[in-house]
Amino acid sequence: MDDDYGLIADTVQDTISTLAMAVDELADPIQRAAASMVATLLREGKVMACGNGVDAGLSQLLCSSLLAGLERDRPSLPAMALSADGASLTGIAHEHGLDEIWACQVRALGQPGDTLVCFSSATAAGSLLRAIEAARERNVAVVVLSNAQDAALSQLLAGTDIAVACTATRRPRVIELHTVIIHLLCELIDRSLFGNYNGN
Repeated sequence: MDDDYGLIADTVQDTISTLAMAVDELADPIQRAAASMVATLLREGKVMACGNGVDAGLSQLLCSSLLAGLERDRPSLPAMALSADGASLTGIAHEHGLDEIWACQVRALGQPGDTLVCFSSATAAGSLLRAIEAARERNVAVVVLSNAQDAALSQLLAGTDIAVACTATRRPRVIELHTVIIHLLCELIDRSLFGNYNGN
């Protein structure tokens, strides 16, 4: 039990330290990412999100928070997690291969002015790289929540893309940072669009 307590205490402390150290490097890209998404929503566009494995769960957290609201009662915002439709995913993978599971949807559903948010807490798979390329084809803005170890993804990003890159070295810390960033994005978006709106 003492060993368990030590592990728990060390992990919590590591998480707290990682979050505290990330503020200065992430504040500006988080603000720019929120502004990009606000601009999309003001143009009556939508936010799409994708990621593989646990990152698919993060994309669903973002979209559900935009649709349903995180803390306040306010109108729903148009957002779709591209990982949420199992039939479409398996159909696309069967017909076109795994690398096309996000890109195919972006090409079909993305409209100029929309925003695509890609999550990559580890090394980005080809499916994420293809999604970014498809977003450019459709004139869809790109926001990437990544980690500093992902060289292939960093090299693909263009000057107009917004990268929120976490420098944590352990994947669990990156995932925790991405979760906090999602909550911050939603709070900034809510404040920009609705101010002190309380549902009345």
